[in-house]
Amino acid sequence: MTTPDGLPPLREVVRSLDLMAKRSLGQNFLFDLNLTGRIARASGPLAGQCVVEIGPGPGGLTRALLLEGAETVIAIERDRRCLPALEQIAARWPGRLDIVLGDAMREDITARLAGRKARIIANLPYNVGTALLVNWLSKTPWPPWFTSLTLMFQREVAERIVADADDPSNYGRLGVLCGWRTEAEILFDVAPSAFVPPPKVISSVVHLVPRAAPEPCDLKELERLTLTAFGQRRKMLRQSLKGLDLDLPALFAATGIDETARAETIPVSKFVELANAAAAQRRGQA
Repeated sequence: MTTPDGLPPLREVVRSLDLMAKRSLGQNFLFDLNLTGRIARASGPLAGQCVVEIGPGPGGLTRALLLEGAETVIAIERDRRCLPALEQIAARWPGRLDIVLGDAMREDITARLAGRKARIIANLPYNVGTALLVNWLSKTPWPPWFTSLTLMFQREVAERIVADADDPSNYGRLGVLCGWRTEAEILFDVAPSAFVPPPKVISSVVHLVPRAAPEPCDLKELERLTLTAFGQRRKMLRQSLKGLDLDLPALFAATGIDETARAETIPVSKFVELANAAAAQRRGQA
């Protein structure tokens, strides 16, 4: 039995290689080519596109990306056991799959792009997904090397990514960062039964598009403020920000923020104002 790409079904590949998903690597394999095709198409038409995939595992999504017409897929995988499966795919699609054995948190992906822009499309390992996203969105200069991100997360993480002050129960540091630098939306959910082994939670595919010109902001100050404010989210800002060595009354006056407000009620734009005012105040103190 073969599949649309002429390769054996992924279950057979995994069985023949005795390739079991490792919990320590956050692995959950996707075998359904209809689902992986839907994820691949969620980023838009792929013809002529360069795609970066993180954690391809045995290559279920990788195969879908190539079937959907991606010109090049750069697949970054930590688990050496997955290389034979990925090499089978590379042999089927000569010159179109670049396999990188390494850690996506440490790899210089831009060195492999040769000046090209790319999309990031991935079923991210759950244990590093948020850290990878924050790392990508914290890069300078901006706009970044990627034109969009289409990523799988646990549903609760996806909700935090797209949350704003209208969704106070999910809104936090991640929502501020994503809302400042991207436009983000949840596209669809994926049931646990779609994975091997099935996780205990529902997953969601999130699509993020970098804003071409987000409001200028001091990123370090934004990180410091949101860490402190959301770390004590039930307290008023005049209390939660006390330890930052800033003139808080002057800061609130400069931004028009009510000192009795709580972090979960402050929109992204006001956090950006607050970060810039704090940075200006620190420069004045120097």
